[in-house]
Amino acid sequence: MGPWPWPRLLLPLGCFALLLPPPGAAEFSPSLDSDFTFTLPAGRKECFYQPMRKDASLELEYQVLDGAGLDVDFHLLSPKGETLVFDERKSDGVHTVETEDGDYMFCFDNTFSTISEKVIFFELILDNMGEDGQDQEDWKKYVTGTDLLDMKLEDILESINSVKARLSKSVQIQTLLRAFEARDRNIQESNFDRVNFWSVVNLGVMVVVSAVQVYMLKSLFEDKRKSRT
Repeated sequence: MGPWPWPRLLLPLGCFALLLPPPGAAEFSPSLDSDFTFTLPAGRKECFYQPMRKDASLELEYQVLDGAGLDVDFHLLSPKGETLVFDERKSDGVHTVETEDGDYMFCFDNTFSTISEKVIFFELILDNMGEDGQDQEDWKKYVTGTDLLDMKLEDILESINSVKARLSKSVQIQTLLRAFEARDRNIQESNFDRVNFWSVVNLGVMVVVSAVQVYMLKSLFEDKRKSRT
């Protein structure tokens, strides 16, 4: 996995060291929908930051796509360093929080595993970030004569927002379906490898048992009496 951009530190250095033993960190731009897939090595912890505004909404969904046990520890911390969510050794989860001004930190912890790395997918959905309202106000400055056309600007905005919301929901569902498909494929490939391995083991056991049976049957018919002269 490539190097991570430097995060903005939210906590004093001592507290930061307690929360992040040497993980990587990244920050996402304040878009409405972001998703990311990464590999979490065994014995490591990775943390990410998301800047939020007051009275907005942060929804985070994660899934473990590959790795022994398909489980990981998940932490979500507020800008004040308070633990909002803690999932212990879960394969997936969905969490929604009402936010305040500041950077929210969420971490995926695989320190309990000493051998197996995990492939993790997560998606962020941000609501009420305050950008749409400003866009609507900018649009209103350039629209004139709506009364003459017997149309209302609010109706146009409502229709556009409805289409936008449905398209965003469709993209979100497609992303989640791709994540489910990836996890199911990894499980199927793992099962396929296990079936092949145990089939080879059973074949080897059958060959050994057959050889032993042939040897024992052959030994029963051997004449071990010594002839006297």
